[in-house]
Amino acid sequence: MKRDIMLQVFEENLDKEWDIVVIGGGATGLGVAVDAVSRGYKTLLLEQSDFAKGTSSRSTKLVHGGVRYLAQGDISLVIEALHERGLLYHNAPHLVHDQSFVIPSYEWWGGPFYTIGLKVYDLMAGKLGLGPSVHISKEKTLEYLPNLKEDGLKGGVIYHDGQFDDSRLAINLAQTFVENGGTALNYFEVVELNKNMDNLVSGLKALDKISGKEFDIKAKVVVNATGVFADSILQMDDPSSPKTIRPSQGIHLVLDKKFLRGDKAIMIPKTSDGRVLFAVPWHDKVVVGTTDTPLDDIDLEPRALESEINFVLETASNYLASVPSREDVLSVFAGLRPLAAPQKGDESTKEISRKHKITVSLSGLVSILGGKWTIYRKMAEDTVDKAAMIAGLEDKACITKDLPIHGWAKGHDKTDPLSKYGSDKEYINELMIKEPDLKDFIHERLPYTKAEIVWMVRNEMPVTLEDVMSRRTRALLLDARASIEAAPVVAEIMAKELGHDNSWKKEQVNIYKELAEGYYLK
Repeated sequence: MKRDIMLQVFEENLDKEWDIVVIGGGATGLGVAVDAVSRGYKTLLLEQSDFAKGTSSRSTKLVHGGVRYLAQGDISLVIEALHERGLLYHNAPHLVHDQSFVIPSYEWWGGPFYTIGLKVYDLMAGKLGLGPSVHISKEKTLEYLPNLKEDGLKGGVIYHDGQFDDSRLAINLAQTFVENGGTALNYFEVVELNKNMDNLVSGLKALDKISGKEFDIKAKVVVNATGVFADSILQMDDPSSPKTIRPSQGIHLVLDKKFLRGDKAIMIPKTSDGRVLFAVPWHDKVVVGTTDTPLDDIDLEPRALESEINFVLETASNYLASVPSREDVLSVFAGLRPLAAPQKGDESTKEISRKHKITVSLSGLVSILGGKWTIYRKMAEDTVDKAAMIAGLEDKACITKDLPIHGWAKGHDKTDPLSKYGSDKEYINELMIKEPDLKDFIHERLPYTKAEIVWMVRNEMPVTLEDVMSRRTRALLLDARASIEAAPVVAEIMAKELGHDNSWKKEQVNIYKELAEGYYLK
């Protein structure tokens, strides 16, 4: 998957009409693209920035049915998500694995109450379940979570859900798309929708942000899969379009693993604002979150609010024996949920369903709204069904339920940092054998070797230093300060592989440093 090759294929097909053009390279757009191309439709994917630049790289890193949606009575969403969790576990076993969660109980009724609820959760998962939920004693709870506050603890409940690396899955989906004959281009911004004499969308105009060239692209149907930016495309189609997205911000703090010793995660079922709080082990660190803050303004690079940071720290301190402070935060990242706006405008964002919704504009523009990472495959299936019908394409069945995702390899090994690359792991090892210097880590506090960077640049289509530091690796999210210190090393490797000069390296390091300074607390 190389951008120059993708661009060449794209330009060779400029005079032809694509069956489906997908706008948006996050979880939803990538899912739609993979579904469409695997059915045999000629498909083009355009992303204005990098794949998974927005929400899709900023999740809680969970593939889950959503315990709190069960409490809200959103049964259909939970059943759907649990089913999709199971499919993803089988289709991307190198990235998705079982994670045990403990719900600590400080009320006498808490243990039985949550045990019953989670038994229902298990039943809904059926054969695709990851393990049974069990009530555990106070002693066993503390054994699993030695950092937990003991005062008032009555016991707990252990249950199972899925965990993954979101942006790694996004990159693997892009590779799956390309391997099945799709054409994907990042840093390609849609600037206008083209229409025919009947005022129906017939394609679009897009800008290659690297070369500055504009292109007219023909399409039988265009799919708007831009997440929180869906309204901008809808208003490009019709300036009078009402808002369809109710954005909500969620933030996460990343801490050292000493704050959650052991391999179990914590789930606090009800915080002071009515949400759940997770503390989850991830890449030898701990991810703590999240919040649910309604926002009116959206940005590709959202920032955590001080009130959100304080809320997460204060809530965590109510349950952890070792209380984290601002100085302990290695990185803080914010993401925007593209919630489909409800009919009533007065609902709080935490009450808005995470279900997805597909709309078709009078112009024939197909938009997919809402949803979440776990159900991306089902969202894509529903969207392509609709898009194919609108475009009059040959009716072809979805095959993604059993489609292995790039890198597919059995046996995820948490102790092996290269396990996340799945079948690509052997090629990275070969690089280290051929060039022993590539075994060196890019930084003493980051779990990435130079060989991994070389592999990513050659095979995963990064354009900027940020693409590698934030989404090919997770350096920015794991330790923002360490990532800044490692930036010159990575820029050097990228420049050598991509043929860039010293001025490119210097510019990229400066741009990245300015960005990454917003990821740690001062």
